[in-house]
Amino acid sequence: MRLDKYLKVARLVKRRTLAQELCNGGHVTKNGRPAKPSTRVEVGDVLEIRFGPKTVIVEVLALADSADKKTAGFLYRRLSGEDLAEES
Repeated sequence: MRLDKYLKVARLVKRRTLAQELCNGGHVTKNGRPAKPSTRVEVGDVLEIRFGPKTVIVEVLALADSADKKTAGFLYRRLSGEDLAEES
């Protein structure tokens, strides 16, 4: 699954275009390396998202083409940081 789509489906970012902008701006890393929007995400990957002064680090637990608000939280495990989608 593409990184930009995963960030949107997991509700870490509200819009896919914002996810693309974050990736293109160098604000997202996958396993410690800068990631482009088209980077493939796999179960077990660690993603770090920097959104202004906030940083969120999550581990990918599952992949899904879509998820509602109740199930989106089961797609990842938060390792540190705050919820981006609530404030972006």
